[in-house]
Amino acid sequence: MKKIHQITQLIRLDKPIGTLLLFWPCLWGLTLANYYNQNFKIFSLYIIFFFLGSFLMRSAGCIVNDIADRKFDKKVSRTKSRPIASGKIKIFEAATYASVLCFFALIILLQFNTLTVQLGMASMVFAFTYPFMKRLTYWPQLFLGFTFNWGIIMAWSAIHSDLSIIPFILYIAAIFWTLGYDTIYGLQDLRDDEIIGLKSTSIKFKNNIKNFVTICYLLTVSFLIILAFFVGANLFYFLILMIITYQFYSQIKNFNKNRPKTCLKTFKSNNYIGILVFISLLTNYI
Repeated sequence: MKKIHQITQLIRLDKPIGTLLLFWPCLWGLTLANYYNQNFKIFSLYIIFFFLGSFLMRSAGCIVNDIADRKFDKKVSRTKSRPIASGKIKIFEAATYASVLCFFALIILLQFNTLTVQLGMASMVFAFTYPFMKRLTYWPQLFLGFTFNWGIIMAWSAIHSDLSIIPFILYIAAIFWTLGYDTIYGLQDLRDDEIIGLKSTSIKFKNNIKNFVTICYLLTVSFLIILAFFVGANLFYFLILMIITYQFYSQIKNFNKNRPKTCLKTFKSNNYIGILVFISLLTNYI
């Protein structure tokens, strides 16, 4: 039981928000793509595949991140008790778990067409280099945006076997969404990260953090509006978009960089954004 608990912590099974934030863009992409195809049998099957893939890759990504950051994690109060940083799980053991997870993710990926497989393999570059970005640039959150939302492009290609500007508009909207919410998330470790020399948008914009997040969320909404004109969205889409905009406003109002708990709560509330964007895309079917 002790080992199971350690593995659960290692893959963040006890913190499912990461998997959900990875899955929502996949579901958005599938919903957008299926609107032009209307094959609900394939749509339902691919929802299962993408959810499993999101869980497996997020879990593997957490392990890779913890291996890469083990020395830093020991110096951060929020992360020092993680299994690898605390020495409860050795690096080789953790790497073995990550390999098994990636193997099962590959099996799922191979169920799709050639283009989607190629896009999935390309995403590995993002997934396994992201943990090192905080050492090199103040924009690791932007890099995470590229990584976490790639499922939109893969979902479109899985259904259509080609690429289009339409999913890329949604992809850009999602990148700015991630840039905003992960900047809020990073505020939890602001002081510790500064001391040990790590970089982030949370640190770069700490003196104007709410303005920066506001710009990110305004750009998200702007690209969702642009998407509306490409797909010929109806009134219901814009009504949901108004709710999304209000949710963003509430986030900006509620988080306080000096109160880490408010940052974590605000970060988690982005699950509602994921649901709302999904509903907005479903309104196109009406």
